[in-house]
Amino acid sequence: MLYLPVLVMGVLALGTYWLVRSTPVSGPQVPERVRGHEPDYFMHGFKVKTFDATGRLRSEVAGDVAKHYPDTKWMEIDAIRIRSFDASGRLTTATANKGLANEDGSEVQLMGNAVVVREAVTAAGSAPAQPRAEYRGEFLHAFMDTEQVKSHKPVELRRGQDVFTADSLDFDNVQQTMLLQGRVRGTLIPSKR
Repeated sequence: MLYLPVLVMGVLALGTYWLVRSTPVSGPQVPERVRGHEPDYFMHGFKVKTFDATGRLRSEVAGDVAKHYPDTKWMEIDAIRIRSFDASGRLTTATANKGLANEDGSEVQLMGNAVVVREAVTAAGSAPAQPRAEYRGEFLHAFMDTEQVKSHKPVELRRGQDVFTADSLDFDNVQQTMLLQGRVRGTLIPSKR
């Protein structure tokens, strides 16, 4: 009885040795292939809609072809079309030959024939409280969360009948400020009374 624990420990050690020897050897660990800037999925003729907590349409992004790149987590969209509604229901549309959108949709870069239009807002009377605004350029960078639009390339702005052109743009909708730089030209048309 005195040697029984030693005998049990010996049998367990032999069993463990046999188990290790009979287990198949796994192949060498192959490191995961480093992927370059290659898309991991495509979408053709797509439309993606997002809704707020009450079920109202918040935004709609459509395009001919979309490619998602896992290394940057950005989506490249050909013939991009965007419809976006703010909290008060005002519609803003954007189109371009190509667009880049980040994973959560908070940043969108519009490239090639970019046009952003915010429709007019009418007041209680018949006169518009805010006239229709249109931004045109070869490149527009929109920050959706902060409601900013920036461009380092020439832009044309139309607000009602007024027209402005500049070499660069920095627009903040929350602060209601616009910084135009470079060769800035403007045409202001007086309103009719």
